[in-house]
Amino acid sequence: MSQTHAATRDQSATRSLLRLWPYVRPVRIRLFCAAVVAITASCLGLVIPLVLKWMVDGPVAAHDPGGVWLGALYLLLLGAAEAVLFGFRRWLVARPLAGVEAAMRADLYRHVQRLPVAFHDRWASGQLLSRGTTDLMLLRMFLAFPLTFLLVNGVTILAGFAILLSQQWSLGLVLLVPVIPLVILCSLFETRYSLVARRAQDQVGDLTTVVEESVLGIRIIKGFGRHHSQALAFRKLSQRLRRTELAKARLLAGLWGLITTFPELAIGAALVLGTVQVADGELSAGTLVAFLSTALALRWPVESIGFLLAMSQESATATVRFFEAMDAAEEAEAPGASAGHPPGDVPPSSSADRAPRALPPDPRSSNAGGAAFLPTSAAEAGDLPARAKEADFSGTGAAEAGGSPARADVSPAGIRFEGVCFRYPDADAGTPPVLAGIDLHIRAGETMALVGGTGSGKTTLTALVPRLYEVGGGRITLDGEDIALMSRERLRGLVAVAFEEPTLFSASVGENVLMGGGSSADLERALDIAQAGFVHRLPQGVDTQVGEQGLSLSGGQRQRLALARAVVGRPRFLILDDPLSALDVHTEALVEAALRRVLRDTTALVVAHRPSTVLLADRVALLSGGRIAAVGTHQELLRGNAEYAWLMSGAEEHGDDEGEGR
Repeated sequence: MSQTHAATRDQSATRSLLRLWPYVRPVRIRLFCAAVVAITASCLGLVIPLVLKWMVDGPVAAHDPGGVWLGALYLLLLGAAEAVLFGFRRWLVARPLAGVEAAMRADLYRHVQRLPVAFHDRWASGQLLSRGTTDLMLLRMFLAFPLTFLLVNGVTILAGFAILLSQQWSLGLVLLVPVIPLVILCSLFETRYSLVARRAQDQVGDLTTVVEESVLGIRIIKGFGRHHSQALAFRKLSQRLRRTELAKARLLAGLWGLITTFPELAIGAALVLGTVQVADGELSAGTLVAFLSTALALRWPVESIGFLLAMSQESATATVRFFEAMDAAEEAEAPGASAGHPPGDVPPSSSADRAPRALPPDPRSSNAGGAAFLPTSAAEAGDLPARAKEADFSGTGAAEAGGSPARADVSPAGIRFEGVCFRYPDADAGTPPVLAGIDLHIRAGETMALVGGTGSGKTTLTALVPRLYEVGGGRITLDGEDIALMSRERLRGLVAVAFEEPTLFSASVGENVLMGGGSSADLERALDIAQAGFVHRLPQGVDTQVGEQGLSLSGGQRQRLALARAVVGRPRFLILDDPLSALDVHTEALVEAALRRVLRDTTALVVAHRPSTVLLADRVALLSGGRIAAVGTHQELLRGNAEYAWLMSGAEEHGDDEGEGR
């Protein structure tokens, strides 16, 4: 936070606000016309003292009632014209500035959708929400009022002082005395207020995050009776924001008080000096009236400087916050990324490719207990070549069931992980990587189950395939093509994913499922595969709105819809992260039977925790210590790998929960 405040301090308000120019440029003519209209209206107000001078020195001095009524008519017309012009200015800016705000909000939303998952891991959602709502509202208000009136009031003050000096230069110089201290005060105020304004806006983002989490987690709060603790946390943040807002108010009050006091003292001094001059006959009464009326007309333009500077500083910090998100790098495409062949052009796998291969005896397992060799430290990640010589768990060079050497599997078809390493961007320096040299080949048309202890990195590995995260080393290929060289649009058209935590949107059932692609006919097929026939019993069937986060549905229903979304587009590659964890045993059996039909036509990687899910796969890969420790069929690993047998028994040691994998 301190670094952010330092950045805010180092960047002037003017430089920050200039970044809005690309958005303001399309409406610059309307804004310019509005400024001209406002300047005209403000200068009309300066004509009123001149009319008063004419009335006092003319009709009033001559006791001419007709002239007084004529002067009153002039004043009425000037006041009406001023009001109409200010109303016209408001009409000129309302529509275009609403469009500017909408364009900025749309750009922010579009940009956030294209940011990598690692960005969203670091940023609280409330901070993004506050930037897209409160900050953009501040910017619209700045463009509508302070931006225009800083110019309007500046011109009005210059024109007013020109009139004052022309009427009586000595009195005009008296009113110019406060200018120097006011400039110094405004400079000091700008520096201090910008820091407090930024702190307040960041705290609004923190408060928004707490409110959002409390609303989404209301079931947890109610279920555990945590109303008081949540209320205390909210009150603490609210009090912190209140103190910051009071600090802003104190700064603004101090500036406004001084800005008001200095001109008032100058006007008082000018009044005394002018009265003496009128008494001495050096100045006419009408001139003194006009001078004082002009000085009083300049009170608001001068006194509003504090208010306008405060709004400008808040808008400058809002601009910085907006562009902090906009400047974040989007998911970069590789220079050679191309659309390539559509998913339908991928040749179907042969039956030979689908035949499971037997796992060779693990040369690193104990003959006595059959325990698999487990890496003792992350430093062993650098010993990859030696390990590759010991045994190739991807299937290359594996021994057949009878013990004879197998022909090396050099086919590029399917999903292949080659020396894949990964460490989360927010991980502390020196911590071991989550994945340290993954070598695995899922043959075309094959289903591979991925098994490992809690925190072993199973979900992380599956997230690398659709490039939700970028690999830190090695590469992943789909049918021999490096995914890093594919466009994300094409890659995610080839790969479908069902996550362990099913996320639904505030839309209809059908819209949620069809996010995975496909047509209305595919929708019914996907619902049938996922055993989601319950949707037809909903009030509007597939058109029923599921509500925010789909919380109107049970966990099993949400999971079935997420599974339907994954299979609706008939993907070439399918990634399932424990897709059946929330289903009862009867529904699970039905879904598994339907999934077998789908898995025959795709290449799939399935994260599994239960033997029933593992049995969907042709082969199983055991992930341990950041590497693939063993590959084989379920029965082979049960017989030959103690760690796998232990995991399938449902017993996990406490230390697994502390792993770095996600």
